[in-house]
Amino acid sequence: MQRRITVVLPTHPARVRNGMTKRAVGSVLGQTLPAAAVVVEQDLDRAGAAATRHRGLMKVTTEWVAFLDSDDQMKPNHLAELMACAERTGADYCFSWYEAIGFGHDPLPHFGKVFDPEHPTQTTITTLVRTGLAQAVGFREPPPGARIHGERYGEDFQFTVECIAQGGRIVHHPRRTWIWNAHGQNTSGQPDRGDAAT
Repeated sequence: MQRRITVVLPTHPARVRNGMTKRAVGSVLGQTLPAAAVVVEQDLDRAGAAATRHRGLMKVTTEWVAFLDSDDQMKPNHLAELMACAERTGADYCFSWYEAIGFGHDPLPHFGKVFDPEHPTQTTITTLVRTGLAQAVGFREPPPGARIHGERYGEDFQFTVECIAQGGRIVHHPRRTWIWNAHGQNTSGQPDRGDAAT
């Protein structure tokens, strides 16, 4: 494996049609630390975000993988800052924070708090992770309605918890390096979650 970064970006047809995927890819291509590759994995069979992200992850051959949902954007310094954080701290998994657009408030109250693996909190999936660790853990849908530590247990939080179980060191980089866009739709494209994102 080479010491470079691949960005995995799961999407579905509605987000290709409405331009969100193009916008997200454009933000990756505009990084000050260029990605070695971008894997855009499209959910054509309505398998869901976890399965789509997992398929993309399994195609990665670089040492590091970064994730971005197709409705969000990286600020130009996102990859550079996360890679610098990983190198400085020896982390296996680094996450920064977001500028929330369209929420009216910060959806998660954890910005700036040191990550505690004994009491993990939501990080979102917009992270930088050693590929070996990420591929060992992978992505799958948790049971419906699952919760952990009082929080919704989505596939992204499940991934974080399982990275800890594998011995991964997680570090929070307290900078807002990406944009989280709210529009009321889920990334999965499943019939019960809506795929007509606007």
